[in-house]
Amino acid sequence: MNRVQRGKLAMAAVAIGAGLLSVTGCGYINAQQTSHQYAASDGVKADLGSLQLRNIVIVSTGTDKPGRVIGAVFNQGSSDATLVIDGANGAQTSIPVKAKSETYLNEDSDSAILSSTGGNPGSLVTVSIASGSETAKLQVPVMDGSLVEYQKYLPAGATPTATPGSTSSEGASHEGDHATEPAATPSESGH
Repeated sequence: MNRVQRGKLAMAAVAIGAGLLSVTGCGYINAQQTSHQYAASDGVKADLGSLQLRNIVIVSTGTDKPGRVIGAVFNQGSSDATLVIDGANGAQTSIPVKAKSETYLNEDSDSAILSSTGGNPGSLVTVSIASGSETAKLQVPVMDGSLVEYQKYLPAGATPTATPGSTSSEGASHEGDHATEPAATPSESGH
């Protein structure tokens, strides 16, 4: 190999190396989005000991009105547990969850009602969650019945609030767009 061929080979190796660095360098500079966990719905998630809370939302019509907690609670432990949620003004609700099981807080389950929501629809309210000796604070969104998928979760006696410009045909067109049951599963949480 002569001197010119070696020079061309060296330049080609440098070009290939620079190309490989530019392609693989993206992962070094930018976070890998598939490794970032987030709540991909209106609700929030939290882990409390063996309990995993997913898609937790409070449905209510106002600050001093009752609010229904909806979402899913998964118990990864080998014994039954009770999730206690403390809200505003002494409001409290308890949710039993069997061992190695899940409880969906939806239209098929007993209602988990807080007597006072503590925030208007569209706001985040702070609730305390507890199970056994584990406790935590959680910022939970408050939703109202202006979205069709939440209307059936309004506490008894509450009427949905109308949004400006909404008609019954608009609500019907979106009715099938959302699942009526929380879609989170333990596998989505990385466990």
